[in-house]
Amino acid sequence: MGEITEKSMEESLLLKEKSEVKKESVTWSALTQELKRVGCIAGPMVAVSLTQNLMQVISLMMVGHLGELSLSSTAISISLAGVTGFSLLYRKLGIQTHTAIFSLTLVCFPVSLLWIYMGKLLSLIGQDPLISYEAGKFIVWLIPTLFASAALQPLIRFFQTQSLIMPMLGCACVSLCLHVPISWVLIFKSGLDNLGAAVALGISNWLNVILLGLYMNYSSACEKTRVPVSMELFHGIREFFRFAIPSAIMICLTTISTLYAVPYGLGAAVSTRVSNELGAGNPQAARIAVFAGFSFGVTEACILSTTLFVGRHVFGYSFSNVKEVVDYVTAMAPLICLSITVDGVKGHIGANVNLGAYYLCGIPTAALLGFWMQLRGRGLWIGIQTGAIVQVVLLSIITSCTNWEKQASRARERLFAEPRN
Repeated sequence: MGEITEKSMEESLLLKEKSEVKKESVTWSALTQELKRVGCIAGPMVAVSLTQNLMQVISLMMVGHLGELSLSSTAISISLAGVTGFSLLYRKLGIQTHTAIFSLTLVCFPVSLLWIYMGKLLSLIGQDPLISYEAGKFIVWLIPTLFASAALQPLIRFFQTQSLIMPMLGCACVSLCLHVPISWVLIFKSGLDNLGAAVALGISNWLNVILLGLYMNYSSACEKTRVPVSMELFHGIREFFRFAIPSAIMICLTTISTLYAVPYGLGAAVSTRVSNELGAGNPQAARIAVFAGFSFGVTEACILSTTLFVGRHVFGYSFSNVKEVVDYVTAMAPLICLSITVDGVKGHIGANVNLGAYYLCGIPTAALLGFWMQLRGRGLWIGIQTGAIVQVVLLSIITSCTNWEKQASRARERLFAEPRN
């Protein structure tokens, strides 16, 4: 596995001086080889994504057994925090990582201000006053986690771009293993109750940042991409936000949960492979990587949705002992299975597609079914899936019409936009 990922990284970073494009037909043999490459990156990346998401799930599971109010306020706080916060030259990769950390840290300040008033905002839009108050308290205690994420996410991309997945997995596993006892002590023994979950998330995320930072600064594997902090980080801020703002809109208009950790890991692997091949001037290989990712996604979606459907009667007990909550989880399980299946074939998401799919189709349908037809939670989820299905159709059309040769040329032009040092 190490040979494959290292070779992929070398091919992506050592760009050809000539502008020729390598032709590679989409054959079964080529697809099989690409499945192996994507699998070698996706396997550990899925594990990394799962361990990071499990921190929130473990805290939520413990809080759920404190009562319905604690579960509701904590769940809504984590959801809101998720949507309101959370192939390059060697030297340039390190500089861009510093730029991303600095830029995201700046963003944390206005987001923190929003979080401070989140309880009042929830009450203003009609949320239950008691839930709003508890959610407002919880999300304020999540602010340290927000700043940790500002450093953690760029570090993850730094390692991912170089296919250094195992260090990420090791750091994430250490953080997760320590998160369990920390959460138990802070939630059940310290008197903080559900606020202890927020404190535990902050401690565990900062621990992950520290471990990754130490590896980045002292490991020989990062020797070529490790650069000292300099004034050059300010040069890329404008370009960073040019890409970051549409990406943030994209994330805010879709749903994130632990069940999507596997598609996220696959997407990260395919993204790495596509960027590597486009940067190396191999558009046809990038196309094969997309097909490989689609194959993995469909298989994963079928397995995961089937497992969830079979265990729908007991899944709710992990989060609450209240029968009403468990029964509602059971009733919602088929819709969640459909959501997983649709997400498995979505692939790359675009902000403009999300705006059309969710705002023009998904949200109106959800409002109609959830409030006017009194389907409540089921109606809201059906609306979300309506938007997701429209999204799949639009993205399939866009992907099939993509000019990969043009994308490869654009990638090379972007890489050479700044002189090599």
